Amino acid sequence: MPHDDPTTPHDDATPHGEAVTGEEAARHPRYDVVLFGATGFTGRLTARYLDRHAPPGCQWALAGRDRTKLAAIRDELAALRPPDATEPELPLLHADVDDPASLHRIAADAKVVISTVGPYLRYGEPLVAACAENGTDYVDLSGEPEFVDAMYLRHHETARRTGARLLHACGFDSVPYDLGVLYTVRQLPAGVPLHVDGYVRTDAAFSGGTFASALGAMSRGPQMLKAARDRRRAEGPPDPDRRVSTPPGGLRHTALLDAWGVPMPTIDPRIVGRSAAALDRYGPDFRYRQFAAMGTLPVALGAVAGAAGLLALAQVPPARRWLSARTPPGEGPSEERRARSTFSVRFLGVGGGQRVATEVAGGDPGYDETAKILAESALCLAFDPDLPPTSGQTTTAAAMGDALTRRLVRAGLTFRVTHRGRQHAEEHPAEG
Repeated sequence: MPHDDPTTPHDDATPHGEAVTGEEAARHPRYDVVLFGATGFTGRLTARYLDRHAPPGCQWALAGRDRTKLAAIRDELAALRPPDATEPELPLLHADVDDPASLHRIAADAKVVISTVGPYLRYGEPLVAACAENGTDYVDLSGEPEFVDAMYLRHHETARRTGARLLHACGFDSVPYDLGVLYTVRQLPAGVPLHVDGYVRTDAAFSGGTFASALGAMSRGPQMLKAARDRRRAEGPPDPDRRVSTPPGGLRHTALLDAWGVPMPTIDPRIVGRSAAALDRYGPDFRYRQFAAMGTLPVALGAVAGAAGLLALAQVPPARRWLSARTPPGEGPSEERRARSTFSVRFLGVGGGQRVATEVAGGDPGYDETAKILAESALCLAFDPDLPPTSGQTTTAAAMGDALTRRLVRAGLTFRVTHRGRQHAEEHPAEG
């Protein structure tokens, strides 16, 4: 079954309407990849991954505002190498979100810039602007919908003009979902209505930076809704010949997985929807829903209640500060704790009379796998030939697709088909 192989190239995933200009052709950057934010928890893990897995000859550098801390990270990386390693000393570059000129310098000197400096809503825009203006590819870990929409509104057109590719949510948010749905769609007939549901299980712990970003997003509901409305107006009317929807769904049970699904109000469905809108392979009528998979109904109801309580507390500034103080940014789970963590995202897809179940799985999603995914996204943009011709704010499925999937499989993530069958009458996409 050739479609089960995520390494098989496909020619039908080229995005439409995102032609690249020629402005970036004249650039001669010094570095293939620059990592901004290596002194944070996830940044350190990303630096370790790049140091171990960047291809021979890759020119990469660390960037930040505190040279002493950057030098400590460089020494830490050197200590982890084999005794006979001969890598040259890693360059350290000055960059500060309060010094736009420094950000323009690193953007001008790089093919791809990685940012792990969050919360992005507070610190992220100056570097996005610098990359957009310099025609430099940019990847980050932002799962903040308001930030992503604001960056589209302010920098998408500039990036399209310069040829820069701006990719947010290049970690566990949202790559396993974005590429997992693309992989699932590949198993179903083309040119027909398709419905895909995603169910995620994980036992991972979270870092202070991730928790701070989540709390910040929860407290900005009105601003997030306004940014989403403004983006929809800027994007203009959708293609009248295609329909893409990402409804939240409700609490539900799936017999195939023997699990209860709790709706997940994360950025992932939005990212999947944007990929579906960009790629014709998702069919004329595509729907995606996402759930957290729970073993029993009481556990599912408890998760709903817990999420509602956290959302309520996030609206009260003293409570929000108290919650943030319990896990300060820069701290995260130990290596031993991360080694015990895993994730699995199961996708159920139907369409064209067929039914398929797939799985994307890996280790610790919040940190080890996120650092891996982020680094491989940057390396894919920097080195992989024949990527789809995209520019502006885009997604991993639209900009890299199968090329990034192949990289992640080689790096240890699993993409596989777990079930094939005939579509049930009650699952027909035309019936919702």
